[in-house]
Amino acid sequence: MVDGFIKVAAATPKIKVADTTYNAHAITDLILEADAAGAKIIVLPELCITGYTCSDLFLQDGLLNEAKEALFRIAENTKDTDALVFVGLPIEQEQKLYNVAAALKGGKILAFIPKENIPAYAEFYETRHFTAGNRIPKDLHFCGEDIPFGTDILFACDNIEGLIVGCEICEDVWVANTPSTRHALVGADVIVNLSASNDIVGKDTYRKDLVTSTSARLLSAYIFASAGEGESTQDVVFGGHNIIAENGVVLAESTPFTTGILYSDIDIQKLRMERRRINVFMPDDTDCHCVISFHYETVEKTKLTRTFPGTPFVPMDENTKIKRCEQILSIQANGLKQRLEHTNAKTAVIGLSGGLDSTLAFLVTVRAFDALGYERNAIHAVTMPCFGTTDRTYENACRLAESCGAKLIEVDIKKSVLQHFEDIGQNPDEHDITYENGQARERTQVLMDIANKMGGLVIGTGDMSELALGWATYNGDHMSMYGVNAGVPKTLVRHLVQYYADICNDSKMRTVLLDVIDTPVSPELLPPQDGKISQKTEDLVGPYELHDFFLYYMLRCAYPPSKVYRIAVDTFEGEYDTDVILKWLKTFYHRFFAQQFKRSCLPDGPKVGSVALSPRGDLRMPSDACARIWLEELEHISRSC
Repeated sequence: MVDGFIKVAAATPKIKVADTTYNAHAITDLILEADAAGAKIIVLPELCITGYTCSDLFLQDGLLNEAKEALFRIAENTKDTDALVFVGLPIEQEQKLYNVAAALKGGKILAFIPKENIPAYAEFYETRHFTAGNRIPKDLHFCGEDIPFGTDILFACDNIEGLIVGCEICEDVWVANTPSTRHALVGADVIVNLSASNDIVGKDTYRKDLVTSTSARLLSAYIFASAGEGESTQDVVFGGHNIIAENGVVLAESTPFTTGILYSDIDIQKLRMERRRINVFMPDDTDCHCVISFHYETVEKTKLTRTFPGTPFVPMDENTKIKRCEQILSIQANGLKQRLEHTNAKTAVIGLSGGLDSTLAFLVTVRAFDALGYERNAIHAVTMPCFGTTDRTYENACRLAESCGAKLIEVDIKKSVLQHFEDIGQNPDEHDITYENGQARERTQVLMDIANKMGGLVIGTGDMSELALGWATYNGDHMSMYGVNAGVPKTLVRHLVQYYADICNDSKMRTVLLDVIDTPVSPELLPPQDGKISQKTEDLVGPYELHDFFLYYMLRCAYPPSKVYRIAVDTFEGEYDTDVILKWLKTFYHRFFAQQFKRSCLPDGPKVGSVALSPRGDLRMPSDACARIWLEELEHISRSC
């Protein structure tokens, strides 16, 4: 396992009820196939060696003895595989019958995990045959060997850090107090479930929701393998519904009414990070889990089958995206509404540049004023043309303010900036950082003073991507009285403005918004060339699409640079060359660490998603933290390429 990824499989064989020889062959074939494909954990259905639907045949010695023999044949025939395998069968112990999962590794039976919750309803009256399993593990004398037997058994890999596997059987996940809850509390980050869940109308959706929510609640991976073709259809039908989920996300799901193997790659490293971050997993002091160690002969780089969205902050599904945009706009507007009410401010002052960020902040301000019942003309939209302003952005700013009924104020800051340059001895022909930042700070001063004069609040426009990169002038556009975009990454800003354009009834306003979306991202601090924007942000700091991808997986998932690079190369194959990705990844880490001092004194602003940079909330980071560890890892990648 490299980068925390490990390949797993949920396998459903086509069986014959009570034919253990046939079933053992089918099971063995699937195990060998999954092992050849690189699966390190393989889960098969409940009672699959005999078939779940044997009913009173479970009381026959012949079937039980054949099941034992079949288990040994499966173990022997898969002894050269390197997977941890779970397979279901009935086992007699002290004249009681148990529905168990046998854990196999390298031809050996590591343990038996009995089903803890035995259903007693119409179609599955298991209490007729089976006894609930004991929690406290004890040894079961099985064919000359003493094998641990009990529900509270975990399997810990001794050469993959953090890989701990717990097991439960079918009904165990449907009850209020699941065995998997206990397993997770003492460290299990992978839960396997051997199931025989029949299919009726709507049950597949409920089952999927149950597995998914359980993985989210336990911050775990969950591998669910269910019985399928070959089980008796006397009264019910089994669809072989297999599911692999990870922390609330379905990684893979089988097609209904099929047999075979479902694969996915789970991320142990990410699950461990989530548990460190949340820090609420506290085991019971009376816990008595038995931990069985196992070893993988080969730990190699997993060839990934799972994919990573190129825009993790933007939902791919259109309906989800629409709902998400409405939620975010509501969060932003209600945050500002509360701040306006609390400060008793009747006006808002916003620098409207004609760019994406200020447009979004302006639209949010309009929403907040509408919610408060304030007149829109109390919104003071200030356009401040200077050396880099183009006609396109200037006209869009004016038209947007006019279409919304805001009060437009134009303050040409060229004279004041030139005076300032004269005061500090700055050559206006030298287009350096002082030339740029002098304009940004003058704009902020104008906004602050107008807000003082009007008794209002200055609304911040900078977005989260700019904050991550430090692409803001300290005490310039970096500062405001409430930053409504502070939790919104650049890739999402565009979609929010697009959504606003889509629901807008004013054709003139829609036209302006669409042109704003089409305008290159720029601070417009350098003179235009032939009347067009000459200073394009993404040419200077890199594509925001990449930086937002880096930001999400670095902060939300705590991936190290090598892992971020690996998944970025896979995700953006055909769009960006590997050397381009590496170049901007180095830029990202360098700027992220170097610019923390700007984030350490951010104005208030609402969090809208799972990633945020507020120094009072999500990101507690020293301003002078050293980036050496992260940058050296990237240099190692450079030398390896």
